[in-house]
Amino acid sequence: MLNEHKKGENYSIYLLIKSAEKRMTSKSSPYIRLTLTDRSGEIQANLWDASEEDVANYVPGKVVYLNVLQDEYQSKPQLKIQEIRLANETEPSDPSLYEISSPVSKKELQSQINDLLFQITNPTWNRVVRNILNKYADKYYEYPAAEKIHHAYRGGLAFHSLSIAKLALAVSDLYPQINRSLLLAGALLHDIGKTKELSGPVGTEYTNEGQLLGHIVIGDEIIVQAAEELGFDLNSEDMLLLRHLILSHHNKLEFGSPIQPRELEAFVLSKLDDLDSHIQLITTAVNKTSAGNFSEKIFAADNQAYYRPKTDLSEKSDQNDD
Repeated sequence: MLNEHKKGENYSIYLLIKSAEKRMTSKSSPYIRLTLTDRSGEIQANLWDASEEDVANYVPGKVVYLNVLQDEYQSKPQLKIQEIRLANETEPSDPSLYEISSPVSKKELQSQINDLLFQITNPTWNRVVRNILNKYADKYYEYPAAEKIHHAYRGGLAFHSLSIAKLALAVSDLYPQINRSLLLAGALLHDIGKTKELSGPVGTEYTNEGQLLGHIVIGDEIIVQAAEELGFDLNSEDMLLLRHLILSHHNKLEFGSPIQPRELEAFVLSKLDDLDSHIQLITTAVNKTSAGNFSEKIFAADNQAYYRPKTDLSEKSDQNDD
């Protein structure tokens, strides 16, 4: 596993190619920038002097066998490739062996989200959510929530949405003035546009539609289509409120939302989305860090490094609760 190796170590390993970018050096020599992964994490490596055959062979979704030296570049772990080839059929060549996936099974994700639907008591929002989740079920429960930043693994989209929905339940219990049905509907649908913005769970890339429109606009289009199929008036307050939650959930214009939250549930959704994504990306970085040290700087978290305590605070808290 990748997380078992340290700087300066030579070793052999099977890894899955997550992404492969053909680039040129300053001297116009071609190379491939590889992002390689197993279930313990991911790492980058450069395949220098890459031939056209290399470019054709080493593509996302393929498993490769490597002899490598563990190194660093700009304080980040990196592999120096000494040997690379495609894994053959007699070797562990199934990509699913190396994929990071949701900590909750697909079956359990579906079960928990189906249970939540009964708490969306507004009939308009309930029918829109059911229509969309049924239509996009295959992608909703398989796709990641992002290419790289947070929940970037198979099932990440549904797991992220479920996590926010659970936060929505807790917050609406604490603040009864919050409309639980609206907040739940927004939580479950806020990232539905990623089913078109992203290419899929293996070799995840942004589609042309994703790059040109973005998941927020795409998500609104999906909701509009569902409303029209169901015969709902797009100018009704119910539809305007639900669309507003999706369109404003990144909170600020510079973060991609075409409008800022201008309604209570929209404001709450934007904060819950930010909270869940930041907890996940900070946790991922800290888990790669040895105790008593700071993680690498996290660009999406104000470019800050985060400390990993020498004591497992979560375990200590559990003991104090006994």
